[in-house]
Amino acid sequence: MDIDAIVQGYARGYFLMADESDCLGWYYSRQRAIVPLDGRFRYPKSLRRVLNQNRFTTAINRDFYSVCLGCADRDTTWISPQLIDVYIALYEAGWAYSFETWSGDRLAGGILGIAIQGAFIGESMFYRIPDGSKVAMVKLVQHLQQRGFSVFDAQMQNPHLARFGALVIEENQYQTLLQKALTQNCIFK
Repeated sequence: MDIDAIVQGYARGYFLMADESDCLGWYYSRQRAIVPLDGRFRYPKSLRRVLNQNRFTTAINRDFYSVCLGCADRDTTWISPQLIDVYIALYEAGWAYSFETWSGDRLAGGILGIAIQGAFIGESMFYRIPDGSKVAMVKLVQHLQQRGFSVFDAQMQNPHLARFGALVIEENQYQTLLQKALTQNCIFK
C-alpha cells in the first residue's frame, strides 16, 4: 500500500470509497460540504444542555479500530474491509485519527478523519449512545479551531451536517481553501 500516494490523493481533494461490490475507488465531488471553522459553526440549542451536563469525555485514537468499525456498521456503507485496512495504515503512519466520545469506559461515538497540514478530511461518524456523535462534532470543531486548522472537509452534505452549519461550496472555492490549508503547519494531536 502506497501511503504517500493515498495522502496525495486526499491532498488533491479526492477521497476513497467502496462501491456496492466493495470495489475501492477514488471519488471527487464538484460541490463540497465543509464545516466552518471561522465562527459560523452552530449546533442545536438542545445539545447545549447535553454539553453542560458533561456526560461525555473526549479522546483521540483511544480506540481507532472500534471507530472504524462503528462508522462501517450500517445497512449500506462505503467503508469496506479493504478501506478499513487503508485507514489503519494511514493511522499507523500518523495521518488518520479518530476523535471519540466516551461515557465512562464505553465508546459513545466518534468521527474518523485524515489530517493533512491545516485540513481535516472527515470520513465518517457514528454513535452508540445518543448524542455521542453530536458532542464529538462540537468538540472536534473546538479542537481544530484551537490548533489553527482552516478546513474541515465533510465531503458530502447531509441533513445532519446541515444542522451544524455545514456549507456547500463549489469546486474552485474548495480548492482555494484546501491549497491554503496545505500551506499551514498544524498538528492534530
